[in-house]
Amino acid sequence: MEQRILLERLARHLAAGNPDLGPDRWQEQVETAAGLLAIIKDPDDAMRQAGDERVWQAMIDAALRQRWAVASAPSVEPPGGTDEEGDIPLTPDTVSGNRAEWVHLHQAQEKPK
Repeated sequence: MEQRILLERLARHLAAGNPDLGPDRWQEQVETAAGLLAIIKDPDDAMRQAGDERVWQAMIDAALRQRWAVASAPSVEPPGGTDEEGDIPLTPDTVSGNRAEWVHLHQAQEKPK
């Protein structure tokens, strides 16, 4: 059985719940799925108590970087993509040309004390 990446599974689920789209137009929901993942990147208190926050954030970052593999439809993203929330368009040469570099990985020393 094929294991789809998380963003594709979320996008397909969102498309299935939207009667105007239909399941064959799931790629139009990739940015919405990425936005949801960006929201849950920072765990709440119950999640922090259950496990390692850094591992969770690294997993979410990995899932967000995979969106370039599934967001191939022109209607899903501008030519260079957008930030996590979909607000800021990125040109292909933004952030040294590597689309995945816009994902900011917080280091322990960067976090407010």
